Amino acid sequence: MPQLFDPLTIKGITLRNRIGIPPMCMYSYENGVSNDWQVLHLGARAAGGAGLIITEATAVEPRGRITPYDVGIWSDEHIEPLSRVVKAIKRGGAVPGIQIAHAGRKASSNRPWENGGKPILPDQPGGWHVIGPSPIAYNNEYAIPKELTHDEIHGIQEAFRNGARRALEAGFEWLEIHAAHGYLLHSFLSPVSNKRGDDYGGSFENRIRFLIETIRAIRQVWPESLPLTVRISGTDWVDDGWSLEESVTLAKILIDEGIDLIDCSSGGGVSHAKVPLGPGYQVPISEAVHKTGILTAAVGLITEPEQADEIIRNNRADIVLLGRESLRNPHWPIHAARKLNQPAPIPPQYLRAF
Repeated sequence: MPQLFDPLTIKGITLRNRIGIPPMCMYSYENGVSNDWQVLHLGARAAGGAGLIITEATAVEPRGRITPYDVGIWSDEHIEPLSRVVKAIKRGGAVPGIQIAHAGRKASSNRPWENGGKPILPDQPGGWHVIGPSPIAYNNEYAIPKELTHDEIHGIQEAFRNGARRALEAGFEWLEIHAAHGYLLHSFLSPVSNKRGDDYGGSFENRIRFLIETIRAIRQVWPESLPLTVRISGTDWVDDGWSLEESVTLAKILIDEGIDLIDCSSGGGVSHAKVPLGPGYQVPISEAVHKTGILTAAVGLITEPEQADEIIRNNRADIVLLGRESLRNPHWPIHAARKLNQPAPIPPQYLRAF
């Protein structure tokens, strides 16, 4: 029976425990260039004892940013600054992961603490034209996206491939493809946002085509020895949207495509969805996907050591990812280990405090 602080080996990397830090946007960069904030923020959580740290959504092209202040990986100029983040994470004892992403129709927005995070329309300062599978806006406040042509789809897939290459050059050892939360890849998966009548819309097989082709493009540059993972929204939380049943079917396909783990989140694609928030509310999604035989990560209001340990012990997930809780307490893993009487990942420099 696995425990929260047991190591986990996937391909050629080993996590020292089953606790990870999920991608959490900091909106703190200029021209997509990483800086000291990202080094400080993620380095602290590595020193705090997490086994895996996944950097925030990293845009594969400028129009794929959520805000003008997102970190990016669309240029070789981004490699060296990101390599500093990798070194800080590894120095702290964690495995460095990166999430590569494209915001699609939810791009061109304000930071959450500025103007309520509302979208910046194309004719407003700092705004740009957004794209998507169909000309359907996320809601009435957002701009209507331009429907992508086949050539444009293939161009974005090439951007994902190049982003993966740059991530490898920067030293990352874990790659996550962002196909959740209403961003570009998820918007193709969901029938709410995808109303296309071509090979990329309509049937389930067509709606997953963009993601599958993107995975295959990334496979050309990402080594077999390192984990390749995907984050999904397990459900749109609306009857006519992407469903948990579709996520389970997709998981079986992703196994055949060589995906090593699915990071199971939910929502984000439909602004009026009623999400049943509560402790561990997304863990059943991970549990259902896990039953296909693929490794999973669970997220969603996981805050207590006993809660996290139960998820691992009962094979509901292989990793738990702590977001907001890790913002409140970067040293959560150390305190959790002591509470659970499991080996605590205390840096030797901190031993005098324990």
